[in-house]
Amino acid sequence: QVHLVESGGGSGQSGGSLRLSCVVTGDDRTNVCLGWFRQVEGRNERERVAGFETDGSTSYADSVNDRFALSRDSGTKNTVFLLMTNLKPEDAAMYYCAAAWPIYYRRGGSACPEDPNTFAFWGQGTQVTVSS
Repeated sequence: QVHLVESGGGSGQSGGSLRLSCVVTGDDRTNVCLGWFRQVEGRNERERVAGFETDGSTSYADSVNDRFALSRDSGTKNTVFLLMTNLKPEDAAMYYCAAAWPIYYRRGGSACPEDPNTFAFWGQGTQVTVSS
């Protein structure tokens, strides 16, 4: 099991920055893939914003590439951060931290999924608004 708690949302200005945090606990916290998703109010779909790969590298949606940065604390590695810079009005959404089981290939190797439907664990979300 994995438990996730987000914080750090709030109101940011266009061009400004916000940093979201996600504390990850549970016995399986080191065995899962972590990612950030966002959902705009009134829409059903959740958009993948950023995520870790199984080798620890990061990947981003095109809409936030070069503006958002994903990291995790170097000590316990129980907290992941999403630094959001150069905020745009379209970044306003509810942001969720989520965890998924890795995909293991029969011939070896693994990968982290990106489809939100494959993420089994979700935080409660943190709201981000952007004012112009």
